[in-house]
Amino acid sequence: MNSIIITAHREEKTIGKTLDSILQQGREEDEIICVCPDLETRKRIKEYEKKYKNVKCIQDPKEGKPTALNLAIQEASGDILILTDGDVFLGDNSLKEILKPFKDKKVGIVSGRPFSLNPRSNKWGYFSHLLTDVGAHETRLKQIKKNKMIVCSGYLYAFRKNLIKIIPEEIFSEDALISHLIHEMGYKTEYAPQAKVFVKYPDNFKDWIIQKRRSTGGYNQLKFYLKHKERMRSFSKEVYGIVRIFSYPRNFKEFLWTIELVFLRIYLWLLVFKDVTIQKKGLKEVWLRVESTK
Repeated sequence: MNSIIITAHREEKTIGKTLDSILQQGREEDEIICVCPDLETRKRIKEYEKKYKNVKCIQDPKEGKPTALNLAIQEASGDILILTDGDVFLGDNSLKEILKPFKDKKVGIVSGRPFSLNPRSNKWGYFSHLLTDVGAHETRLKQIKKNKMIVCSGYLYAFRKNLIKIIPEEIFSEDALISHLIHEMGYKTEYAPQAKVFVKYPDNFKDWIIQKRRSTGGYNQLKFYLKHKERMRSFSKEVYGIVRIFSYPRNFKEFLWTIELVFLRIYLWLLVFKDVTIQKKGLKEVWLRVESTK
């Protein structure tokens, strides 16, 4: 048996689609644990809990995603934990695909592949496609080919339960921390590109900054938690790989958007440096709701 963990907060409008995309894959032997603090989302999950024996809902104290995940990990009975969110949905056979690499006992954690639901025809949608296709997908393929570690996507990833007992409550990007910790234990990090997860990304400047500030800040925060200070992502590595993104534009408009993205990323890393290194902000100060992704 495996445990599928869904974290959600005020996602009563999307959690149904998330659950449907999981249940339709016909894995009745796997338990589905939903963790959320708000009544509206829990009511929606309760409808599924009454209908399906393998769905359960637990309430978290609204202390942040790491706390919610710790509750779910303690509750989980499966050997493999599959983590996703209540505002995304899985592609057909994604659960089967993300479990395949675990046939190798040396594999400790596996990442799925996010796909953007945003239109590429506008700037913010273009950013989401570029960052998922080049920044995430191509980078993971390249790392795996070289037998190097990858950082798994928080939208869909799975790991062996016995490897992670508790997640630090102040961590911004638990997916990045867990990926690095499992790699430090000597296990392989793997990629399952056919394990598809469909995501709606921010469609305005304010929400884009909020989302990227916490995810990028999480990478900068890793130096306080890891034995080895080497990280898969950093400002210097992003600068080094900047040439690759200019092969992505299809026209002059997208080329200009790519240039703008470079400056936005520089601005973002400056904010992250201030948040983590100078002001030492906590999770509640950085983890703000991104309305346009719901």
